[in-house]
Amino acid sequence: MEYILETQNLTKVYGQKAAAKDINMHIREGQIYGLIGRNGAGKTTIMRMISGLSRPTSGSYSLFGKTGLEMRKMLKNVGVLIEHPGLYPKLSAYENLKIKCIGMGIKPNGYVEDLLKTVGLENTDKKKGAETYSLGMRQRLGIALALVGDPKIIILDEPINGLDPQGIAEMRDILAQLRDEKGITIMISSHILDELAKVADAYGIIHEGSLLNEFTSEELRQRCGESLIIRTDNIPETLRLLEQMNVHGAAQEPDGSLVIEEGLERTKEISRTIVTAGIGLEEIYLRTVTLEEYFLSITGGAQHA
Repeated sequence: MEYILETQNLTKVYGQKAAAKDINMHIREGQIYGLIGRNGAGKTTIMRMISGLSRPTSGSYSLFGKTGLEMRKMLKNVGVLIEHPGLYPKLSAYENLKIKCIGMGIKPNGYVEDLLKTVGLENTDKKKGAETYSLGMRQRLGIALALVGDPKIIILDEPINGLDPQGIAEMRDILAQLRDEKGITIMISSHILDELAKVADAYGIIHEGSLLNEFTSEELRQRCGESLIIRTDNIPETLRLLEQMNVHGAAQEPDGSLVIEEGLERTKEISRTIVTAGIGLEEIYLRTVTLEEYFLSITGGAQHA
C-alpha cells in the first residue's frame, strides 16, 4: 500500500459553485500532511468528504488501499476534529471522553486516563466543565476525542487557529508525539504556515477549490531554502570570479542581482574577493523563503486569514 489516503478527482459542488474540484491527493502512512489555503479555498470541504461527513458530487477516494464498500468499513480507523470540538460544556474532559468511549463500546477505565495524558490534560479538575477551559484545552480535548477508538489516521481542521504561542508549541509537540510514538498519520489544515512548517512532512496547496501543488518537507527546503543574493556593478566579472572560486550555478534575476544556492558558508570570502578585484559590491545578503512566501508565490496576492 503506497498511500494510506488517496483521492481521485474528488469534487464537491454546491449549486453552481465547485467548493472542491478534481482533487488528487496522496498521503503516506506516518506522515503529518499539511493542507494549506485561504479561508473558503476548500480545505474543510475536502476534509469532510474524506472523513465520511459529506458525500462527494463526483470522484472517489481510497483509505488503506480500499475503495467502495470496503473503504466505508475503514472509516472506523479515521479520527476527526473538524471546526469546533463537539463537547458537552457542563461535563469535564474525563466525562466527555468517557461518554464517547461507552458509545463506541470501549471500557473507559484506564483508557480515558491514557488519552488525557497523551494530550496533556491529565491534571484537569474532574469537577469543572469544559466550558471553563481555555481554547487550547478545548482543542486538546477535541484531539483526545478524535483518538478514541485508536484510529490510524486523524483529520484536524485548524487545531492551532487562535492559540497563543505557548499553545501552538504544545499542540505541535502533541502532533509530533502522535506521529513518532504512536505511528498515527495526521492530516492538518492551518493558516499559521510557518508553524506548520516546523512539524509537517508533506503539504498540499488548495486555492479556489483546486489542489495546485503537493510536495514533501524536503522538497520545500529545496524550493524555500536559503540563497545568497549579490548585486554588483559588473555582473560578467562577478560571474567569472565565482567560477574561479568553484561557486557554481549562479542565476541572474530580472533586476540584475545574482542568486547563489551553494557556498553560502563562504559569504565573507565571496564578499572580500569581489571587493579585492575592484568590483563595486552594492549588496550581498542571505535570503530565506518561508512556507508562507512560497504559498503566496503559488497562489498570488496577499494571504487573507
